[in-house]
Amino acid sequence: MKFPSADLTGKVAIVTGGSKGIGLGIAQALAQVGADVVIVSRNLSEGEQAAKEIQALGRKSIAISCDVSSVSSVDNMVQTAVNAFGKIDILVNNAGMNIRKLAVDVEEADWDKVIGTDLKGVFLVAQRVGKEMIKQQSGGKVINVASVMGVIGMPWLAAYCSSKGGVVQLTKVLALEWAQYNINVNCLAPAYIRTPMTEGWLNDEARLKPILDSTPLGRIGTLEEVAGPAVFLSSDWSNYVTGHTLLVDGGWAAR
Repeated sequence: MKFPSADLTGKVAIVTGGSKGIGLGIAQALAQVGADVVIVSRNLSEGEQAAKEIQALGRKSIAISCDVSSVSSVDNMVQTAVNAFGKIDILVNNAGMNIRKLAVDVEEADWDKVIGTDLKGVFLVAQRVGKEMIKQQSGGKVINVASVMGVIGMPWLAAYCSSKGGVVQLTKVLALEWAQYNINVNCLAPAYIRTPMTEGWLNDEARLKPILDSTPLGRIGTLEEVAGPAVFLSSDWSNYVTGHTLLVDGGWAAR
C-alpha cells in the first residue's frame, strides 16, 4: 500500500491575512513542505516582510495588498496571483477581524465591518479563486478559517460568532457544489492560539482563566498546532475529506 505525501512542491498557495498571526504561521508551514505562497494582506509592507520570510525558506513568494470585502480588490488580487504563478492550487481563506461589544451595543457599522470581512470576504475570495480552480481543471484545496466560535456561542461576540457560523455553512455549500471539479473545501476552526497578536490578551490572568477553564486540555494552542492541520487539509492526505469543519480547540466544543 502506497500512502500519500504531504509534499506540496510545485503547488501555489494563497493565504489571506497571511502577514501575521495564524495566517503567517500557516504560510510558513506550507512553504516548509514545498509550496510557493502568495501573501495577501491589507498592509502591503507587512505582507512584503512576510513574503521575505517565505523566500528565506527557499520558496517563491509575493505580497499583494487586498481588501477582501471589495469585489474589485479581490479580482485584482486573484488576477495578480495567476499572472505571477500561472495557477492556484491552494487557498487558505484566513483574513478576519473582530469588534467586541455586547449585542445591544453593536452598531450597524460594527456589524457590517465584521460580516463584510469575516463572511462576505471569505465568500468573495473563495468564489473568485474557485472560478480559477474550475478553469484549471486540476482540482484544488480550499480552507476557510472560521473559529470554534462558529459552533459555540460567546458573549460580546454577536457579529463574530454569526460570521464564523456562516463560514462553517458556506464551506458545506461550496464543498457540495465543487466536488464535481475535484476541489476539496474544508473549514479550520481554531480556539485561542498563542500569537504575537494575542499575547497581551492571554497574559491577562483574568481573561486567561475562563479560557483555560473551558478547554479540556487546559492550555492555549500554538501556531504549530493549527498550522499542522492546515497542511493536512492542503495535501493529498485529505483527498477524501470535504465539507468538514476541523476543530483545533483543545476539546472546547466537546463540552
